[in-house]
Amino acid sequence: MFLAGAVGFSLSMTVGGRFPRAAGPPVDVTFLFAADIHACLVSTDGLAPNCDAEGKTDASLLRHVAALNALAAQHWPHAIGGKPSGLASAGTRISRPLGLVLGGDITDDGGGQVRQPREGRQLQQFQSRYEQAPGPHHIHIPVYVGLGNHDLDQDGPPPNADWYRRELRDYVELTHRQTVFYKPPVPVANYDPLSDSYSWDWGGLHLVHLQRFGGDENKGAVSGLPWLKSDLSSHAADGRPVVLFQHYGWDAFSTEAWDPAAKTFDDKGEGEPHWWSADERRALLDHLQGYNVVGLFHGHEHDRVMAYRVGEIDVFKPKAAFLGGFAVVRVTGSFMDVAFGEAEGEHGHVVFTQAFSKRFD
Repeated sequence: MFLAGAVGFSLSMTVGGRFPRAAGPPVDVTFLFAADIHACLVSTDGLAPNCDAEGKTDASLLRHVAALNALAAQHWPHAIGGKPSGLASAGTRISRPLGLVLGGDITDDGGGQVRQPREGRQLQQFQSRYEQAPGPHHIHIPVYVGLGNHDLDQDGPPPNADWYRRELRDYVELTHRQTVFYKPPVPVANYDPLSDSYSWDWGGLHLVHLQRFGGDENKGAVSGLPWLKSDLSSHAADGRPVVLFQHYGWDAFSTEAWDPAAKTFDDKGEGEPHWWSADERRALLDHLQGYNVVGLFHGHEHDRVMAYRVGEIDVFKPKAAFLGGFAVVRVTGSFMDVAFGEAEGEHGHVVFTQAFSKRFD
């Protein structure tokens, strides 16, 4: 099943009980997901080339932040585009989200684009909007950070090729990894310092962030799959619902490969993968077998809203954050609602565009 781009689509479904209800804490969790912020400010002189034309501006980020902050005052939509939304929560007030999870590309090219290795101005721009703080220019809830190809593929100037990658990975670790000596601003229960994957629990819901993708070994990355295997075995073997986050998906853009005839990467190519390979995708899915994965959220593709299935896993992707996109998600013991929306205007106005709901037997 693949749904994308249709204004006002809604999908309701009932899924069978392959997993017994977990005996742990009850589940009623509301959270936000967004991806592809592409913070683009590089100096006091202005933006990098093409950023303004593409809408990767501070004004766009401020509209997005205002919309996310306003969601707790709104209701789950009864109808979208004149059609019933199908949401189990329709008409009820949206609970204050427990957090905003980001699916990568928080910066446009590695947080830097400066001549000398030092604190990247793009990372500073991201922090000025998407670190929890009071006031209209900051997000008001905890933020769970994820990285994408734009954050990790940029090489620094020789001999510091890994500078930007290390800077961004350090930022994730300092935001989330707690130790005996250090309490981060958004602590998580299980952090892997090798892959920067991490997990946490909201009540009886287990959440896992896999950064660019589970199993990433590109640009010196260390695969997080051994950590994922241990994490799920320790925290989700009782059948509790699991939600995962990463940057790449299974859509045509995420899975494109080199096409020698067209001399480009596209969805018809069968050569070298552009982002991640079929074997890497298969390895991740193999590690999820036997667990109650109720949803996987990703970014990477900017323009479309997507809700589709990979095997038995429902996969979701909102429109890019710099284009105003986000998803508000509610998971309970009996259903999961996902409403996709976009920021509109300067004062926190939100337009819901698509919806997905599934009931658990």
